[in-house]
Amino acid sequence: MSDSMFPAFLGVERSLLGRRWRGRLDARGEAQALALTQAHGIDDFLARVIAGRGVTVADAAGYLDPKLRDLLPDPSSLRDMDAATDRLAHAIETGERIAIFGDYDVDGACSSALLVDFWRAVGAPEPFLHIPDRIVEGYGPNIEAIRDLAARGATLLVTVDCGTTSHEAFAIARGLGLDVIVLDHHQAPEVLPEALIVNPNRLDDLSGQGALCAAGVVFLALVGLSRTLRARGWWRDERPAPDLLAALDLVALATVADVAPLARLNRALVAKGLLVMAARSRPGLAALMDAARLDGPPRASHLGFALGPRINAGGRIGDAGLGARLLTLADGAEARRIALELDRLNSERQIVEKATLEQAIAEAEAQLARSNRLSCLVLESEDWHPGVVGLIASRLKDRFNIPAFVIAFKGEYGSGSGRSLSGVDLGAAVRRAVDLGFAVKGGGHAMAAGVTLARDRVGDFREFLNEALDASVEAARLDEALILDAALAGRGVSLDLLRRVERAGPFGQGNPEPLFALPEQQIAFAQTVGADHVRARLRSRDGATVDAIAFRAANSPVGDALLRSDGAQFHVAVKLSANVFRGIERVETRIIDLARIQ
Repeated sequence: MSDSMFPAFLGVERSLLGRRWRGRLDARGEAQALALTQAHGIDDFLARVIAGRGVTVADAAGYLDPKLRDLLPDPSSLRDMDAATDRLAHAIETGERIAIFGDYDVDGACSSALLVDFWRAVGAPEPFLHIPDRIVEGYGPNIEAIRDLAARGATLLVTVDCGTTSHEAFAIARGLGLDVIVLDHHQAPEVLPEALIVNPNRLDDLSGQGALCAAGVVFLALVGLSRTLRARGWWRDERPAPDLLAALDLVALATVADVAPLARLNRALVAKGLLVMAARSRPGLAALMDAARLDGPPRASHLGFALGPRINAGGRIGDAGLGARLLTLADGAEARRIALELDRLNSERQIVEKATLEQAIAEAEAQLARSNRLSCLVLESEDWHPGVVGLIASRLKDRFNIPAFVIAFKGEYGSGSGRSLSGVDLGAAVRRAVDLGFAVKGGGHAMAAGVTLARDRVGDFREFLNEALDASVEAARLDEALILDAALAGRGVSLDLLRRVERAGPFGQGNPEPLFALPEQQIAFAQTVGADHVRARLRSRDGATVDAIAFRAANSPVGDALLRSDGAQFHVAVKLSANVFRGIERVETRIIDLARIQ
């Protein structure tokens, strides 16, 4: 990569977090940015940002204004989709009672709510909705729940965000007279359960839509189902087809919260979904935004860091069905009650997470001290709450730059979650561990996976992952660098700049937020705020000052340097975002890394 747009002193080879700093654009990228500016009159900073994300002159207009009509695939391109929509249409036409079995996370809640809303809109019998208890039932369809749904009169079981590997459960379902449809996105085994399985990540699916989350798959299924019902003459003046675009708020929330890559179709779904969400027409989401104290229009970051965690809190340490129920409510008062309960549970979750994280960090440091060639952390305890293991795995992955699995045991069996580095396929490794008998069940996708295993196989599981992931982790670390989009003077930090570069959003997985370097900054002031954040004032040589914050930086190399700078100068890597407080919009400058100037 070239640093041609960077002053020579920004050739940082080792920051305080041990990373090289490099410009995102190579020589070809620099030329592409210039071409974008000349051909479309695009602002220099915005041109650099989108050129760094592979945007060419030919597709710039479509990138800056993504349109679903250009990107939405034919639902029939997904394997088994036509058979699934035919079966769903038959259920609607005959007034059949269906059961929806959703996962307990945000994607499962949104997917479930999409189906419930559609069923209500067409006037079909209210579906039975079951969201499993994370601790009691675990992940995926279980036999006891299926027996109960069949006993209540369901004849069609639709699983969302789960079910791709549920051989035994579906065999029981068929024995009870239930047909089964799976709408999922998780990695699939070679041999699938006997069911109609719509999953773009099954090995024989050629649709190219593997980046969709489950809610994205459900949305395509509803597009196909609406089309099927139209062909059968179901829609009439007195029974119009529902506006599926109004459901994009749920698709956007699930896409961001499930860390699906924000490219092409997903990016368009989130962009349009944020516009729907801004209208606050869904009482449950409006109440949740109020409970999260969000001010101003919703942004992708709000979905991932404010709304998503609150919906997840029900599944982690409370009633797993609260999130899905909230998203389907028409009653504003009940929505406010549930939103406040989820907000309370989220605060409780944060307390549990903090205590667990301290223990996990100590154990991780001990494991790393015992070996200088770990490629995956595998931590386990009987004292950890199963509802926070995924969060802890994510924190450990970020802190130690290594894939991490955290397992909570109860008796002889434990359930765990893992998080991975970019380029390291954790889901595939877990599926292989299951095939080899090291785990009872498990799966997921490249960046995140879940597992259930016996206590006496923890060592085998740990040894297998460290061997299986070794080469890809080593490659990921060799490629690791902090990639900067541009250098920026302190006086250039402004709402005007932010609004210009936000045209490249929404940002998230696969479309990273722009990262800027502020050269030669002196730390004029720093203090700890909240539990573990550090707020600082940066001053450049020309006297311009920037107020900034380093989140969760206390007791980290970055936080320590800010608090003990003693007038030293640093190059500072930052991200910019909008912060609305009491109706006033300001730029929030988030410190990501520091490089000391020698």
